[in-house]
Amino acid sequence: MSIHFEKSKVIEEQLWRTFVDYPILTKSFDEVMVIHDNNLNSFVPTSLFDANFLASYLQYNTKVFETDFFTHDVIFPYEMNNVYVPFVNINNFLLDQYETFEYQNANSILVKQLLDLSKNKEEKQVFVHIQKEHFEIVVVKNQQLLLFNSFQYNTPEDFIYFILFTCEQLQLNPETISVQLFGNCSEKDAFYKIAFKYIRNCTLLDVSNKASILDVSSTELRNHFILYHS
Repeated sequence: MSIHFEKSKVIEEQLWRTFVDYPILTKSFDEVMVIHDNNLNSFVPTSLFDANFLASYLQYNTKVFETDFFTHDVIFPYEMNNVYVPFVNINNFLLDQYETFEYQNANSILVKQLLDLSKNKEEKQVFVHIQKEHFEIVVVKNQQLLLFNSFQYNTPEDFIYFILFTCEQLQLNPETISVQLFGNCSEKDAFYKIAFKYIRNCTLLDVSNKASILDVSSTELRNHFILYHS
């Protein structure tokens, strides 16, 4: 079940309508996981992390306010924390629906899974997770996070510009670096085609082994990568 919400409308009203339209959501569940998908986050090594100063980790790369609520996910076993701003209004609404639930930032799940995939791979890898109107770039090397960033885009030209700009900043050669795309993309869409045009080793992320275990198609798993790994 996939439900799209309109940015121009009050989210609590849309959530209420969703619970009315889909009464299965009102059932009792053994476990409820809420995934906050936003880029109001920053990854911090454990050696530099202090839970008493969460806001300070975000103030230089994210617009934050004194009234914001900050929390963090522990990225185990990678000695790293993801500090972020959850959607408090959504959490408050769900607290009225469920006795208890857990929540995470989507990028915590994303980065952990990509670090897992990079085990024993000494070459640098670029992963691009494409969503509607924004995408994430994650660069890793043998379970080390070298870069995480999120970009807004409108056109395929925006998309490839940010990828090539990231490669330039990290001195990665588009002729040799491995770039793997997943999320809302396929070999037929304009974003894959323009990436393939400018990056020699550009492919869709191979998830065939995990897809077979979960008994879903590779396309389904790539499109909902975070959901299936939460």
